[in-house]
Amino acid sequence: MTDARPSPPPVSRRTGRQVDPDPTSFDEVASPERVAIVARALRERGLDVEIVEDAEAARAAFLRRVGPADEVLEATSQTLEEIGLGRERTGTTPYRRLRPELDRLARAGLREEKRRRGASPGVIVGSAQAVTEQGEILVASGSGSQLGPYSYGAARVIWVIGAQKIVRDLDEGLRRIREFALPLEDARVRGRGGEGSSFNKLLVVFGEHQAHRALVILVESKLGV
Repeated sequence: MTDARPSPPPVSRRTGRQVDPDPTSFDEVASPERVAIVARALRERGLDVEIVEDAEAARAAFLRRVGPADEVLEATSQTLEEIGLGRERTGTTPYRRLRPELDRLARAGLREEKRRRGASPGVIVGSAQAVTEQGEILVASGSGSQLGPYSYGAARVIWVIGAQKIVRDLDEGLRRIREFALPLEDARVRGRGGEGSSFNKLLVVFGEHQAHRALVILVESKLGV
């Protein structure tokens, strides 16, 4: 959801007034029973699902599914940072990381080449801001760079999603993005010296037609924003 431009404060669709992030809203970890309901709904929509207990188990579940031959694009995500992956990761990995190459292309001013290379990775791993009880996944973005690979460009997709991101329906998912996730992400980016985060584009995944292309690792604890 991060990009280089400042974002206006989120506004409630109902009242039209600015909304401050409520630390208790949209942050309650769903019960195991509710997680199971979401897992069943996702499977019915053609996605694979693995339910794990915590961040360490989520990391292990991801690493079991990639190997030395896999080129992996790690999307910008607080969730990935919390499981020891993501942009800031250093050292060797049991897979080939695409992110360092994209960063080198950006530094060299080769933005068109960076766009092409990032559009169709072998594997993309990231997270989402919400998943509904009906099995719909909502991913918000500032630039939209990860949305194309999620939707079609990547050969495989892995989402790691904490159980606090489960919502009743699409309307509640959009509220979670606007009123909760965006303000917190914006504050996090500004705290690191960035220019803020914005919600410009949205991908809603209603299903996956290609068997075993998409995997959701549902974590039965709080993970990410």
